[in-house]
Parts: sequence; structure tokens; C-alpha cells
Amino acid sequence: MAGTSSAAPAAANVFAYSDRQIEQAAAMLWPGAVVRLGVHTPSVTAYVRRVQVDGRALFAKVSLLGLSLVSVLRGTAGDWAQVRAAQVAYQGSPGTLLEREARGLDILREEAGVPACRVAGHQNGVLFTEQVTGPTLADLLAKDPQRTGELMTRAVVELTGLQRPAVARKVDEAAITERGIGSTFDRKFNGISGPTYLRKAGQAGDMLSTLVLRLRRLRPTPAAGHRPVVYGDLKPDHVVFPDGADGRPVFLDPGLGRGRPQADPAKLISRTVLGLIASAPDLVTADATARGIEEFTDALTADLAPGERAEWLRHLVVLWLMDTTNILSTYLTSPPDLPLPEHAGKLTARTERVCGLLETTSAGLAAGTGPRAVWQLALAGVVKATNR
Repeated sequence: MAGTSSAAPAAANVFAYSDRQIEQAAAMLWPGAVVRLGVHTPSVTAYVRRVQVDGRALFAKVSLLGLSLVSVLRGTAGDWAQVRAAQVAYQGSPGTLLEREARGLDILREEAGVPACRVAGHQNGVLFTEQVTGPTLADLLAKDPQRTGELMTRAVVELTGLQRPAVARKVDEAAITERGIGSTFDRKFNGISGPTYLRKAGQAGDMLSTLVLRLRRLRPTPAAGHRPVVYGDLKPDHVVFPDGADGRPVFLDPGLGRGRPQADPAKLISRTVLGLIASAPDLVTADATARGIEEFTDALTADLAPGERAEWLRHLVVLWLMDTTNILSTYLTSPPDLPLPEHAGKLTARTERVCGLLETTSAGLAAGTGPRAVWQLALAGVVKATNR
């Protein structure tokens, strides 16, 4: 992570620029069409806005330099003049982040047989996708926590087509390594600017600094041999059920690449747990969700021998903790003029609970406690963090 500029871009300037980019790209893709900008969707990664093009409902996404919005608004890429100049060069270069995301969506549908939102167009650094309506996985888990294990398992099983050889070859040509748990962790907490970054997290910075050092020691060595294709950004809000809980899910915002088989389940669990803590439900809901998460991992490891299962759980827990550390630190260091998703504010208000869960779980692994016991401890900690 680069140093932070003292003249960081203002969100208002970034948003106005992005709106112009959306309008210009739409005019080039659909000449003469009536384009109406709709509601801005708060995000810490890219600028996202609903758009109507001749009455057609779309989402438009703008990525500045392939970086997160939080990084840009903290001044990581320089002041606003520097960012604008760099963005012109970035948009003209091959293999931009949104170009690879558009290719990933096509790969999902056409090669892997995975239902995914359709690309409506990609022009001058703006990605337009068709809207997918219906409850998200997050919505369904909140409504019916008793189905947590079933629904999470179905989401992962639906992605089985990613392991087809032809899919792997195409993914390797358009991989989005930027969204991987490990690559994000390394980028945020490198030895040069990581401590400076964590100081921006306020009082939680000290707790997170200790945790980061521990996770560095616990992190598994790079996997040798074959690495499966992973969705890369499997969050509950990226899985939509247009026909309700009993229908097939449709996937949004992929980050396709290679990774450990635990990568997708780890991110899905991480974000589900954070959503649970943010919503602060009753004890019955929290307990049902935790038991469902356990059912989910049981289903994924049913064919493994005991030793293999223990190692699988160990890697899962470490990746889960890394992802939670990644996103919590992003929320805590977000510039005040950047609108955040509603759950982010609720979550940062409960930072101490999240850090407590991270601390006890990682301490168990560091002490050499067996992965199965640590996993049970972690799930009990989820219920405790939700209801404390």
C-alpha cells in the first residue's frame, strides 16, 4: 500500500467525475438513448449507481485505478489531479479490473453453467450490468436462520462448474487477484505502510496490529500443486434468489481466480458472521445461524479423512479471520465523506465484539489447540459476540 497524500481527493469530486463517466459511456454504447442516473449504492470498493437507459434498469460501476474507493479517498494514489490523470492511462490499458469482471460474468454463464447477472455493456472503464431482483442470501438467512446450512451449501455447490478444465483456462486469462483474501491482507498490512494504516483505525488499531502479527504466523504456506478456481468474492449480498429460497441463485460481482478450496466458504462465513453481529438478533437466531454454519462446513468436508478435515478447518479459520480483519479495518479507516453500507456503521459500533472474537479464535490456533476445538470455540464466540 502506497503512502497517503496530504491532499486526498474529496468524495464529491470523485462521485461527480464518475457520474460523468457513466453518462458518457452510456451515450457511446446506446446513442440517442435517454439515460437517467438513479440511486447511488454505497460501497467501499467501487462507485456503483442504478441507471435507467431508455427505461431499462441497469447498474453502472466505475473503478478508479482498480483500487478501492477507500484507498483513493485516503489519498493512496495521490491528489485528485493525479488520480484523474492516472485514470485516463488506466482506462486505456488492457486487462482493467472491470474488463476482467465483465469477462468473468460471461465465463460463469457461458462456460461454467452458473447463473450470473448479464453484462449490458462495458465502455471507457464503466461496466453496465442488468439488475437482478429478489432476496439476497443475506436477506434469506435473516428471515429464516434455520435454513442457513442448506442455503450456504447450495450457493457453493452451484459453483461446481468452475472446476471444468475449459473454465480454468479462461479464468487464468482474466483472473482478479485483487479481491483475494490473502492478496488483500498483504496489500493492507505490508511491513512498510501497514502500521501507519492501522493507526488510522483509532483505538482498535492496537488490537488489530496484534492480530495481524499473529495471523502472519498462522497463515498457511502457499498451496503446492493444483489450485482450484474460486469465485473470489462470495458474499451473502452477491447471491440473489430471484425465485425465492427454493429457486436457483444468481451470482453478482465475481472475483474469479485460483485459490485454496476454503477461500469461498471463508469469505461467505466471514461476511455472514459480520452481518449477524451488525444486526444483533435474538439468541435463538444467533444460535440457529451458528449451527447452520457448522452444518455448512460439515457438508463441505463430509468426504475428508479426519486428518484432512482438521487441516481443512484450520485453513478455513485462518482465512476467515484474515477476511474479517481486512473488511473491519477498511470500515474503520474509511474517510468520513464516503457513504458506507448501512451494516458498516452498525458493525463499527460493535468493533470491540468483533475484535474479541478474532482475538479468542486466533489465540486458540496460536496455542496449538486442535482445529476442530478451535472451530467449536469460534462458533460459540459468534453467538456470544452477537448477544453480548
